[in-house]
Amino acid sequence: MSADERAEMVGSQLLRRGIDDERVLAAMGRVPRELFVPRELREAAYADAALPIGGEQTISQPYMVALICEQLALQGDERVLDVGTGSGYQAAVLAELAAEVHTIERIPELAEQARANLAAAGYADRVNLHIGDGTLGVPECAPFGAIAVAAAAREAPPALYEQLEPRGRLVVPVGGADGQWLDVFVRTSEGPAVLRTVPCRFVPLVAGR
Repeated sequence: MSADERAEMVGSQLLRRGIDDERVLAAMGRVPRELFVPRELREAAYADAALPIGGEQTISQPYMVALICEQLALQGDERVLDVGTGSGYQAAVLAELAAEVHTIERIPELAEQARANLAAAGYADRVNLHIGDGTLGVPECAPFGAIAVAAAAREAPPALYEQLEPRGRLVVPVGGADGQWLDVFVRTSEGPAVLRTVPCRFVPLVAGR
């Protein structure tokens, strides 16, 4: 049934809203989202909504995961950083789209649950999970061709931008309680080029362990 639910999610939630990157659509159709939500919420795994995962965190709405991945414009050979692992779902989708995936989570309990989720879904060997302050990135593994942030910041964290390759992309929700936009920062020799995409709503990006 989950394969049917994934297909329905891709058609009704993603294609209908304009997601048209075939690689992203295929990735979203392959990753078993039900393995990344709490057991008691599995019947709602493919709902058009963010869901609580504990620690005052959420697994993002499927459309928003797909949009972030589409805005990263991945070709398949990149090293990617996922900031705010949460349940591990976005990291799993990125593992379908990139050559090397690193993900960082500041809450140890969530990180360990994400590790278990990734293993259950078959991604244990395809995602490198780090515990720490996501606003600082993972400098020892930089540079990254793309960085995705699943929490809202008042501005793009400078350390993340600095860990991008030339022409690399940082996709991050920017704003606060009064409103957020999903912004795309491209690293250029003249400084960041910024594209504002759509309004969004994410939990705040928190610095520190």
